[in-house]
This record gives sequence, structure tokens and C-alpha cells, in this order.
Amino acid sequence: MAVTTFGPADGETVLVVHGITGHGRRWRPLAEDHLPDLRVVAPDLLGHGHSSWAAPWTIERQVAGLLEVLDEHASGPVVVVGHSFGGALALQLAATAPERVRGLVLLDPAVGLDGDRLADAAASTLDSWYVRDRQDAWDRKRAEAWWEVDDAVLTEEIETHLLPTGDGRWTWRLHPGAIMTTWSELARPAALPRTGTETAVIIADKVQPPYASPALVEALTERLGDRLTIHHEDCDHMVPLSRPELTATTIRDVLARTV
Repeated sequence: MAVTTFGPADGETVLVVHGITGHGRRWRPLAEDHLPDLRVVAPDLLGHGHSSWAAPWTIERQVAGLLEVLDEHASGPVVVVGHSFGGALALQLAATAPERVRGLVLLDPAVGLDGDRLADAAASTLDSWYVRDRQDAWDRKRAEAWWEVDDAVLTEEIETHLLPTGDGRWTWRLHPGAIMTTWSELARPAALPRTGTETAVIIADKVQPPYASPALVEALTERLGDRLTIHHEDCDHMVPLSRPELTATTIRDVLARTV
């Protein structure tokens, strides 16, 4: 996995995991503007950004890659922050290697979702894989969950993540097979962290039906009890970009509770 790091080498380490179609550099505004004292380790998932695009792209292989990232960039257990599909990976990482996970911050986690809904999402992604130009990319993002995101952040996303294809069209720095596979992986049941894992979940209430389903919340509550904090926010899905202050506060709270 390609990895971008932010912050001082001696800062407390936080592993941040993006969602489907994302990349590690997307965490830059949060890391530099709101968590400058922390060492934020931000990989590109397999099939995304500058990481290997070689198959397979399963949850298990992504988690194996994340463990390799931790081997290189962390000396002990870390707080793992996951957005969307990154939340599913954070949960799987905590279940697979609990000794590596100090706590979890799940930002509108997408896991255990309805298969028909995900089949529609995959088909829609294929239909809109290419865009005409940067303005078209901007307009499409604004029509989706990015409508709350600051203009400067969206501009940076387009400048760093959108590529010309050579035939007059543009698309994102992603492998289409990885994205299709990932939509399918989101239908798999959620892995659960071990009892006692300090966990905070932010649920974006404008996402309907919710990605963070009642069934997921119930399972986490049963497993974690008072080690689970749930926050409902009146926002769309791009929580770390549209609500960076809330995200940073939540990360710091979990760090403080896991000293």
C-alpha cells in the first residue's frame, strides 16, 4: 500500500482508512488543520490511488495490507479511524488483530448492507465511471454526498485524484474492478471488535437508509456496552470532510480514554 503520513514522527499514531473511491491524501485537511500534533498514517487501499491495483480486493487482503502498514509505521497499538468502507475494514482489523488496535472511530461506517442496494450502487458506478472534464467531475460530486464539503477541499480532490484517460475523457485514480468488488464486500456481515474495545461511531443522519444500520448499532452495543459512544450528526456521508472539527474531537476523545 502507498502511504501518506502527516504530523510529527513522535506524535501519537492514528491509522486512518478511507472509503470506497477514496485515497489517503484525502485526510490532509483533517490531519494538518485539526490534528497537527498527531502522527496520522493514511494508506491508499488496494485498487485505489497509488497502491497496487492487483487483484484480489477482498476485505481480508485489504486488512493484511493495513497490518503491513502498521508493521512499518507503528510501534504499538493505535486508534484506527475508518470512514464508510474504511469502517468495515477497521472492524475487521480489530477482530483479526485486536492487539494492534487501541480504539476505534467509525465515521458513518458502511458494512452489512443490503445486497440489492449495493448491486444498484455498482451499476450506477459503472454508468458514471467517466466524466467529461473537471467541471463535470465537480458537478457530479456536488450532486452526491460532497454537497457540504468546502470548495477548497473539493478542488484539491479533483486536482490530485482525477486523471485524463487519453481519449478525451477523465476518470478517478481507481481500478474499476476494485470498486465493483468493494461494493460487493459491503454486503458481508460486520466483524465485531473484542469486548472492551473503546469505540466511537458518528452516524450521518442525512444518509437514508443509513449506512450505519440499526442492526450494526445493536450488535456493537451488545458487544461493547459502555465502551461504545454513538453520535448522530445532521450531515451527509462525507463526515471527515464536512465535519472535521467533530471528527477531530472524537478521535481525541478516544485517544484520551485509551491512555
